[in-house]
Amino acid sequence: MTPPVDPSLNRRKLRLALRHARERAGLSQREAAERVEWSQSKLIRVETGTVSVSVSDLRALMWLYEITDPDLVHELEQAARGSKGPSWWSPYHDVVSPQYAQYLGYESAATSLNTYHPIVVPGHLQTRDYAEALLAPRGLDPERVRRVVDLRMERRERMFDGAEGPVATLVLDEAAVRREIGGASVLAAQLEHLLDLGAHDRVRLRILPFTAGAHYSTLGSFVLLGFPDDDDLLYLEHAAGSMTGGEDMELLARYQECFHTITDLALGETESLDLIGRIRQDLGTR
Repeated sequence: MTPPVDPSLNRRKLRLALRHARERAGLSQREAAERVEWSQSKLIRVETGTVSVSVSDLRALMWLYEITDPDLVHELEQAARGSKGPSWWSPYHDVVSPQYAQYLGYESAATSLNTYHPIVVPGHLQTRDYAEALLAPRGLDPERVRRVVDLRMERRERMFDGAEGPVATLVLDEAAVRREIGGASVLAAQLEHLLDLGAHDRVRLRILPFTAGAHYSTLGSFVLLGFPDDDDLLYLEHAAGSMTGGEDMELLARYQECFHTITDLALGETESLDLIGRIRQDLGTR
């Protein structure tokens, strides 16, 4: 059975279609909002995909933008009806910041995901035991830890376990696969999971060895999301999280170039899996 389309994806479809239609009509956001007697902030929320769109509001915009093709009208009306309701991460609202929720919406729609992490195995690749051990030093309430870990496990399943998902190129620093988070047995199980992921059709797992030296992103992790119908998006992972897309093309281009450099410096896929296997074997002999 095919799962229903997440409301965030319908909001994204509307966001792209309506923004492009407005631009084709030669209208600014302020002009379009005035024509349909909306506040400009309401139109901005629609065009950023942060709110659902009623069919009546959609029809007002389609009339303004002269969208008349019957198939497209039907498609957009169906998207408007499906734009309401909670996204898959909504049950975790107590542990998901607004910024991260917005990122998860973009991640759900991405067709490619390129990520680099210099310190630990990133959240969408973690096993439950590894995630719990990683969070332990923060002194969080046990229930909050469970909620955060449950979110990570569901995110991982959605990304890798289904028939659809992004083509992922995952570059981990050698330090990330050697740091004994949770001790030898927890790390060994985590490395076993990485080996399984490395055999996935949509996954390219690479290790950046210690011998690679310095590069632009030595001090931080980042994610690049790719879309067939929109600008790429950069997500910088730190305490507050930070996203940038077409509004800062210079920074986006810098990290795209950085990722190309990192992948050039990284071990090949076979060599990377061999290294992970050797580390895993060494842990098992203790």
